Amino acid sequence: MFKNIISLLISGFILSSCGGSINQPVETTKNNSLPTADSTQKKNILFFGNSLTAGLGVEPDEAFPALIGNKIDSLNLRYKITNAGLSGETTAAGKARINWILKQKVDVFILELGANDGLRGIPVSETAKNLQDIVDQVKAKYPEAKLVMTGMQVPPNMGSKYASDFSVIFKQIADKNNMALVPFLLDKVGGVSNLNQSDGIHPTTEGHRILADNVWVVLKDLL
Repeated sequence: MFKNIISLLISGFILSSCGGSINQPVETTKNNSLPTADSTQKKNILFFGNSLTAGLGVEPDEAFPALIGNKIDSLNLRYKITNAGLSGETTAAGKARINWILKQKVDVFILELGANDGLRGIPVSETAKNLQDIVDQVKAKYPEAKLVMTGMQVPPNMGSKYASDFSVIFKQIADKNNMALVPFLLDKVGGVSNLNQSDGIHPTTEGHRILADNVWVVLKDLL
């Protein structure tokens, strides 16, 4: 059964490269006190990733970045969420568009890329370089921004050495750049049929709730 799910994962991620969308910033913070120039200043949390971040197959307000926005809203924290997820995005494509995305102020940057590289067998060294280049551009533009890396894994049928080498690059880059690390974004969701859509790849609404929890455990301490 797991092998069947993996084969769906491989085909689905490749097919997903045909489409994508970038959501507009969603301000989720409420402030019940009288507004002041300082209290109305909201910091921006940017989610930069592929179809997982974009929430392919679910409503925009059901994707994990929006769910994290709801958590922030419930705590009256002064942050807004920008979902810059694009379906089919590889690390190379992400590197090509990051400068455009960085035209808006970024206070917290959450990087979720690499899955499409892994499922296409792109050399691990190339993926790592692209991820580092993205991080370098963010740090150069917003040196005070807090950074979060979300880890990813590929199925063993990609080859045990490739899978092993791929899984460690996220922690290596996080350690090198003093980034907070979500060890595996799809923890408790990947390979679980009832938490994924019919393509066996993209999480259901319930799956996105778990993704939001996986990220929130790390993100909350930065806010």
